[in-house]
Amino acid sequence: MNAGDHVRINRDGQYYEGVLLPSTTAEHLVVKLEGGYNVGIDREGASVEVIEADVHEIEETGDDGGSTVEFDEELPTISLISTGGTIASTVDYRTGAVTAQFDAEDVLRAVPDLAGRANYRGRVVANILSENMTPDVWIDLAEAVHEEIEAGADGVVVMHGTDTMQFSASALSFMLDTPVPIVFTGSQRSADRPSSDNVMNAVSAVEAAKSDCAEVLVCMHADESDDRCALHRGTRVRKNHTSRRDAFETVGAEPLGEIDYDDLEIEWRRDYAERGETDLEIAADLNAEVALVKFTPGFDPAVLDLATERDGIIIEGTGLGHVHSDLIERIGEIVDAGTPVVMTSQCLDGRVCDRVYDTGRDLLDAGVIEGEDMLPGTAKVKLMWTLANSDDPETAMQRPFAGEITERSVPWE
Repeated sequence: MNAGDHVRINRDGQYYEGVLLPSTTAEHLVVKLEGGYNVGIDREGASVEVIEADVHEIEETGDDGGSTVEFDEELPTISLISTGGTIASTVDYRTGAVTAQFDAEDVLRAVPDLAGRANYRGRVVANILSENMTPDVWIDLAEAVHEEIEAGADGVVVMHGTDTMQFSASALSFMLDTPVPIVFTGSQRSADRPSSDNVMNAVSAVEAAKSDCAEVLVCMHADESDDRCALHRGTRVRKNHTSRRDAFETVGAEPLGEIDYDDLEIEWRRDYAERGETDLEIAADLNAEVALVKFTPGFDPAVLDLATERDGIIIEGTGLGHVHSDLIERIGEIVDAGTPVVMTSQCLDGRVCDRVYDTGRDLLDAGVIEGEDMLPGTAKVKLMWTLANSDDPETAMQRPFAGEITERSVPWE
């Protein structure tokens, strides 16, 4: 009896039939019923009949945490890399809480709809909820993705918690030049819930990883229904809702494309880097000593003094990129001491322009770097990468590397 087997369980005269899932405890069996619900069953007193054994064998390939699931030699090879998060979570039937316990192979068993779409390599980089993500894990993740592509993967799917997915997608966008798609996906609701989005997101992400778009993408629900998934550029996406399944949006434009879940056809809406046009390169060094500071009325200048302990500062200013005029002199001192200060806007859309009002012009005179229309979180990740890989942060921060800066900001419908 193994996870993935089709089983019938009898406990005290009550029968349960479905697919056996990996369990987070030794005391419980977890079964996905035909109706989509998962149930936890006490092992004590339960008898299990295997109706059909799982035929998707998983083979260990080495000490790197990798494994493969072979389906068809004619299909492309997709590397599934797990970092944890809700898509790789289930309910711990001891506590009733969602816990990140699955590895990549468990996700394959839990999402049988992935079968037959590709030959899979599974690899675990981390097993954490995304609030525990760190720059060190980004480095591990970039190196793992690089190794998988170097080993022949035709695409990579990164399973990741949604709360910090946009930051990780940005990090890999700067750290890797890729000839194949790298697709982040996750779920807002765990597989144990009937409204879970994990299957649709995972299947759509695999299809995106087989596509011709060789960029770092985020693949999540495009609306509240189960009709479409959106494909967002990794440096332009933001999570804009705490719990809705369509929480992610591309800021300042349409998504790069959408996948119709009925036929899994991709409709591309904007230009993208094509498969094979870029050589595989990695620049995984990061300087994590970057502070992100949000200015609001009543801002305490002491926050800036704390930020000077870092090697770079991103400011979320108001509107076109402003702060209280009383702060400008202190910011100039920080810049003169050798710490780059980048101005972004806390507005959800639009471009920083410090040439319109006196405050902005004074900030430019103080040496502040305009962050163009970069999202503040993306700007923080980019400055981490820039400080480790460039001798000229000012020029690098104003140069687009991975679509993080658009040519111009225009209204769109």
